[in-house]
Amino acid sequence: MKLRLAVLSALILLSACRHTGEVTNDNGGGVYAVRSDCPIAGIPTGTGDITLFNPGDSRDANAIDVTAAISQLRSTCQDAGNDVISTVTFTVTALRRDAGPARQVVLPYFDVALRGGTNIEAKQVGAVGLNFPAGSQHAMTRAQATIRVNRGAATLPANVRAILTRPRKAGRADAAVDPMSDPAVQRAVANSTFEHLVGFQITQDQLKYNATR
Repeated sequence: MKLRLAVLSALILLSACRHTGEVTNDNGGGVYAVRSDCPIAGIPTGTGDITLFNPGDSRDANAIDVTAAISQLRSTCQDAGNDVISTVTFTVTALRRDAGPARQVVLPYFDVALRGGTNIEAKQVGAVGLNFPAGSQHAMTRAQATIRVNRGAATLPANVRAILTRPRKAGRADAAVDPMSDPAVQRAVANSTFEHLVGFQITQDQLKYNATR
């Protein structure tokens, strides 16, 4: 899943995902991409890694204190009832420079419901604690985050569904016309598409470092 950057306030950049779905054939030989009301889970580009320096104002490689990364993002979705509930779990692994005494490092992360690729509908900031055992440079932990999306907001309007699923047969004029080329259809699909994004709550300086290192 590729994510493109878009500026979000002064703290983080969030992005939109390319959407894929299961492909099935209907009885008439047409092809449908199955769309779910469940949010698409992802890690925005540039926010899946964080680097801490000591001293903090240095960007020299020798000053790197701790590095950490988010991986193994997994999502589950409960789509029964009035709300669609998306829960993601992920792993945070960290490496410190010196294998010294036992140490805990606390890192902030964001948990966002993004609508239409640009609009933040909800955001929470949490924290994960990484415990380095004495004499070890490595630490790992698991975390979980949940968002709740109103089913009505995540459901395509009936008229748009009809346009997208209308049978099209080869040789007819409308068969060669992509319904997604209609700006109104594009807007409706985007407005009912949600993403569940998690990443480190990093500063602009940290984001710049991630982009240029």
